[in-house]
Amino acid sequence: MKIRKRLLASLLLFLGSISLLFSQIEEPVHFTTSLKKIDNTHIQIIFNGSIDAGWHVYSTNLGDGPISATFNIDQAKGIKVQGDLQALGREIETDDAVFAMKVRYFEHTVQFVQNLEFEGDAYDIKGYLEYGACNDISCLPPIPVEFHYTQGDVSSLSESEEGDKVLSEMSEGTVSEQNIKSKSTAPTSPALSLDKELTSEQSLWEPVVDTLHSFGSQHQIADRSWIYIFLAGFVGGLLALLTPCVWPIIPMTVSFFLKRNKDRLKGIKDAITYGVSIIVIYLILGLAITFIFGASALNSLATNAIFNIFFCLMLLVFAASFLGGFEITLPSSWTNAVDSKSEKTSGLLSIFLMAFTLALVSFSCTGPIIGFLLVEVSTTGSVVGPAVGMFGFALALALPFTLFALFPTMLKTLPKSGGWMNVIKVSLGFLELAFAFKFLSVADLAYGWHILDREVFLSLWIVIFSILGLYLLGIVKFPHDDDDRRIGVSRFFMALASLSFAVYMIPGLWGAPLKAVSAFAPPMNTQDFNLYNKDVHAQFSDYEEGMRYAKAHNKPVMLDFTGYGCVNCRKMEMAVWTDSKVSDLINNDYVLITLYVDNKTKLEKSITVEENGKTRTLRTLGDKWSYLQRVKFGANAQPFYVLVDNAGTPLNSSYGYNEDIPSYIDFLNVGLKNYK
Repeated sequence: MKIRKRLLASLLLFLGSISLLFSQIEEPVHFTTSLKKIDNTHIQIIFNGSIDAGWHVYSTNLGDGPISATFNIDQAKGIKVQGDLQALGREIETDDAVFAMKVRYFEHTVQFVQNLEFEGDAYDIKGYLEYGACNDISCLPPIPVEFHYTQGDVSSLSESEEGDKVLSEMSEGTVSEQNIKSKSTAPTSPALSLDKELTSEQSLWEPVVDTLHSFGSQHQIADRSWIYIFLAGFVGGLLALLTPCVWPIIPMTVSFFLKRNKDRLKGIKDAITYGVSIIVIYLILGLAITFIFGASALNSLATNAIFNIFFCLMLLVFAASFLGGFEITLPSSWTNAVDSKSEKTSGLLSIFLMAFTLALVSFSCTGPIIGFLLVEVSTTGSVVGPAVGMFGFALALALPFTLFALFPTMLKTLPKSGGWMNVIKVSLGFLELAFAFKFLSVADLAYGWHILDREVFLSLWIVIFSILGLYLLGIVKFPHDDDDRRIGVSRFFMALASLSFAVYMIPGLWGAPLKAVSAFAPPMNTQDFNLYNKDVHAQFSDYEEGMRYAKAHNKPVMLDFTGYGCVNCRKMEMAVWTDSKVSDLINNDYVLITLYVDNKTKLEKSITVEENGKTRTLRTLGDKWSYLQRVKFGANAQPFYVLVDNAGTPLNSSYGYNEDIPSYIDFLNVGLKNYK
């Protein structure tokens, strides 16, 4: 019997996984509505929301930006709205670089409350709550939560302790999903036929979900953040090895382990233990960062202006240190205390304390690299990022001690310490200086200062990498450089790369897209002087009108389901559509129809439709285009790109948020090939 139950559970889990695999309809937020009686003349309509992990619902009164939560009335008899819609729960406020404004939103749970006042004995109120929801990949169109209450609905509700408990818990952000299973309402008016109300061209609205799925999964960005963080940490560790604080210690430490033990195998074990101790020390540091800041803080650092200003100042200090202005050192008493403790102990503890001494002694060189790594890790929004980054850093730092213990003859091949290490240190200082302005740019966008617009940012980077190139050629000197003017081959090629990069950025001052720095530079719309004319503009904002044009001119169509409040839609337009190949394909080979799912333009007449057993009312153009995306393509998240022929049949798999330009070009080319 137990075996059968397990088999049945496994089958249901498998079928559920398959259904999720082929479904692109996102339903991360679930609202229920209820009434609460305040007194004989006042009631409240309460909207209790449960939000899936990773998603957030925007608060009220945000202005021009993300979709704010709003209370909307279709009809109201014998009752009037009193005051504004209230948002209760743990509201998170942060600076958004794309919208250049502060945004407020809720995670996990939210409650919206609207106060109403009676004006007569009988009442009839019908309307909807509208809200916007996003995650790190996509946004949903404005979603209505409809209600319809008449005289008699309140009489069944009293001022119960349970209702007050839910309201109190929601205001504190602690309500559970079980506490919000209250009365749910939906309009009961009959659905109108699709061909009469929505369109005169029925065939263009026919669902093509199966055809779209036959091309495979959509081109969606993969979660590579942990791999990226690990590799960034590993590269940082390799750079730290080449600094004057670490490189000379390698042969001395390995020789010490091999000489203090007559048994070579024991020496190798001690060296491996030493390397593992280094990894443990830096891993603990990463876990401590995660514990101190917590998940919500790390996730908000990417757009938090104050943190980005702090990061900028920190990197400026580190850059000045690497350039030779001063040394960042820990108190010598710390190092001496740990060193003396390691001499008095033995075994594993002694080796661990020796590794800790290395971490303290080398801090003046590794500190700036670790600081920059933690800055980058924090702004990826990954909760475990600091631990993963520190693991990569420590692994690179520990490998030489283990490898040279296993193969001691390789120690003779190590290049001797010298001026080349200071060159690497100064070069790292230039890189830290360049990235300091990147974080200052985020704060500049958030506060709208406009002191670091795109051309100013590029000018600073051009100067920084030009001076770096001149330094590598020996033309510019810093305090700790030697007087040897001979330039090695590797140093020459580094100078060539730096100067070439500076020259590459110069056309960006006149509006060139500069794909190599698009992830770091401010967006193109902050540039005052722009001669670049490869912008992509939609030819149509009406689906049927654009399809008629495409049919008349025998061209395939690119449907762009987007939103004014969609952050990742703007990122795609700035980072991908500005590419010359992408813009040429879209402008010349496709008819681009851009459909804004949050377009608030009212329809001439509201349309009631049946969808998945529910009755929905379409009131705006945005509602109409969102409905088109759901019923025809089986998706409701933006950005969402789909290529179709003149009859609305898909030519390729859909494309979501993925800033990989070659992948996007391939997406367009495959659609064009299938059309021809």
